[in-house]
Amino acid sequence: MVAENLQDTTTLHNGVKMPWFGLGVFKVEEGPELVNAVKTAIKHGYRSIDTAAIYENEAGVGLGIREGMKEAGISREDLFVTSKVWNADLGYESTKKAFETSLNKLGLEYLDLYLIHWPVEGKYKESWKALEELYKEGRVKAIGVSNFQIHHLEDLMEDADIKPMVNQVEYHPRLTQKELQAFCKEQGIQLEAWSPLMQGQLLDNEVLQEIGKKYNKTVAQVILRWDLQNGVVTIPKSTKEHRIVENASIFDFELTKEDMELIDSLNQNHRVGPDPDNFDF
Repeated sequence: MVAENLQDTTTLHNGVKMPWFGLGVFKVEEGPELVNAVKTAIKHGYRSIDTAAIYENEAGVGLGIREGMKEAGISREDLFVTSKVWNADLGYESTKKAFETSLNKLGLEYLDLYLIHWPVEGKYKESWKALEELYKEGRVKAIGVSNFQIHHLEDLMEDADIKPMVNQVEYHPRLTQKELQAFCKEQGIQLEAWSPLMQGQLLDNEVLQEIGKKYNKTVAQVILRWDLQNGVVTIPKSTKEHRIVENASIFDFELTKEDMELIDSLNQNHRVGPDPDNFDF
């Protein structure tokens, strides 16, 4: 089933419902622009907000959430909020502490999804134990990972009591991650895309422009629709109201099988972000 509206959800393997579409806030600094972006997204029907400790903007996200909920007349249960533990805080005790810090900054009593941000060798298993406990205590509704390759997932699951519910990775038409997606599907792990628009680098791609003309849609809308039709949760980042609205206007058309395959064929295994097998932070 492909999402039919902005508030449609996928059901994670523990039964928690996660919106297919959300707002990312990577590199959006604390301040009115950030608060406004979150409020604007909620006003226009977004129900999922994704942040991380390393973005240093959890306080602003929290403020935007509170103001946005008030204005939209919705409750905390209507929203799906994600944050992530940073590499410097990996380890059992330090992850638990980092979680409390994130909650306090956000001003929330629980998170909907908490992720290990990067697979730092020798450290993520201890962190996973902490995530499992936070999950069992009901402090977080779902737990997962980010930037994990197949071998990282296999390694983690060897000792885990609970399988990750989500794996958030760089995913766009130049990096289609087919093997990883197939593995996650097989394991019941929901794949989620960060940088779905390749940080804007695909917006002048001629193949995508042609497809866009056919449906009277922008390149961004075509890519985000491709995400959803591939069964991938997506969280494009924007701070501008018209773009926040435009990004979400993807539920009134469907890409043909041929167009889906044409977009798949743009793959070059090309990353704009760090390589999860070779990073040093």
